[in-house]
Amino acid sequence: MRGGGRVPDGPDTLAPRRRGRPPAAETTAEATRERIVDAAVELFAEKGFHGTGVAEIGDRAGVQRGALYYHIGSKEELLWQILRDYIQLMLIDAKRIADNADDPITKLRKLIHSHLDLIVRHRREVAIQLRDVTALTGDRGTELQDLRDQVQQCWQRVIDAGYAAGSLRTDDHVVTNSVLGMLNMVTFWYRPQGGHSTEQIADILATTFLDGIVHPTEQTKG
Repeated sequence: MRGGGRVPDGPDTLAPRRRGRPPAAETTAEATRERIVDAAVELFAEKGFHGTGVAEIGDRAGVQRGALYYHIGSKEELLWQILRDYIQLMLIDAKRIADNADDPITKLRKLIHSHLDLIVRHRREVAIQLRDVTALTGDRGTELQDLRDQVQQCWQRVIDAGYAAGSLRTDDHVVTNSVLGMLNMVTFWYRPQGGHSTEQIADILATTFLDGIVHPTEQTKG
């Protein structure tokens, strides 16, 4: 550890990050932090947040204990960054789709394709979220829930608009919760070498979902 700073007691508590890093060290420091985060994603997905020790993360990342303390504040901070970054990607794309000029049914198809593509590409993060999100405490837990709520609100806004236009049978939030839950669970059974591509799976699920809520007159038009 640089500068002789004291490492706090406890297996899961890491020293505060030092400030004022020279600009020349920025690239190396960011690369090291990225290795630490990648190692944490692998281990949390494999063993769970509570089953992973801080020392294991350092070993997996190839980072000595002192350097680990330098870059990361705590194991919970790692969990927060992993889940926050993933949910922010979801939110950015959901907002983009919800705000465009397409009709609600087209938006729902795009939301399903976007969501499925992201959870397949980030399926380890999704598994961590479904299993370990309750490990986040205080403000971190509150802020992550707010991000998740914002994603759901984008979907609900599209469904509300479809119902108001007469295109959808219902705008009940139970429908929104259910389709998001269905999509998130794909992470547990999806295999890259399976019989369907991500696009094909999204098409199947979009058709199944929309067949249940699209107003019959809209289906006739199609």
